[in-house]
Amino acid sequence: MTEQGSAFSGEALAGLVAVVSGGSRGIGRAIVERYAAEGATVVASARNRSGLDEVVGVVGSRGGRVVAVEADASQPEGARRPVEVALAELGRVDVLVNNVGGTVGGGHDPFAADGDGFERTLAFNLTSVWWASTAALPAMREQGGGSIISIGSGAAIRASAGAAYVAAKHGMVGLTKSLAAAGAPHGVRVNMISPGWTATSLVDWDAIAARSGRTPEEARAAAEAESAQRRVLAPEELTGMAVLLASAEGRGITGQDLHVDGGYRL
Repeated sequence: MTEQGSAFSGEALAGLVAVVSGGSRGIGRAIVERYAAEGATVVASARNRSGLDEVVGVVGSRGGRVVAVEADASQPEGARRPVEVALAELGRVDVLVNNVGGTVGGGHDPFAADGDGFERTLAFNLTSVWWASTAALPAMREQGGGSIISIGSGAAIRASAGAAYVAAKHGMVGLTKSLAAAGAPHGVRVNMISPGWTATSLVDWDAIAARSGRTPEEARAAAEAESAQRRVLAPEELTGMAVLLASAEGRGITGQDLHVDGGYRL
C-alpha cells in the first residue's frame, strides 16, 4: 500500500521474505499490504482465517503475494508457526514483525486480582515476541542478517493502560535492546515501533465511552487531546517506519523504540 508522497520507490523490499503476525486487520494488515507493495513476499498469520483470506485476495489483485498461516500467537507453537512456514516454503526470513497484542483474561484490578489475565496478557504481548524471534534468529544469523520489528505502544514508557499491558510493553523495550545487542554481530537489527491512539478495530469508542461515562464522541475527542497533533492516526501511517526498519535504508538503526504517535502525551 504505497502512500502518496512516499520516499520509497515501491521496490524497497524487493526479494525479501517478511513474516507479519496479526496480519489480518489493523496495523498488521496495513504493514502486510505495504510490504507486498514494496516487493516483499509476506507470510501473514492471524487467528482469523477469513480476514487472512481477504488480505491474500487484496494483495494478489495488486500483483503481490501473501502466504496465509492460521495461528494463535499466544501459544509457543502458534507464535513460531509462521516463521517455520516461511523457512519451509520460502527458504528464508528477512523480516519479522511481531504485531499481536492486547489485554486478555480477567483479574486485572490490582486490588482484586482473582483471574489469570496478568499472565495471559504478558504471554500474548511479550513472551510471544520471544517465541517468534528465537524461531527466526538462527536462520537470520546463518543468512548474515535480518530485521525484527515489534509493535509496542505508548504504554511502553507510560502507565497509560492496565498493569499487565504496561508491564508487557515496558518489558518489550528491554527485550528489544537485549536481542539487538545479541543480533548485532550477525547483522540482525531489532527495533520497536510504538503507536499512540490508532484507528483500528480494537479501538471501540462505544466501549471506551461506557467505561469513562462519556459519549463516544467525547471519548474520541479526549483521545485526540492526548496527541500534540490532536488526532487519531490511521494504521497506514505506521507503515513508512516499518518499511524503513525492514529495508537497507534502516541498516544503522537497532535497539530503538521509535514512537509514531502524533506526539502522544508529550
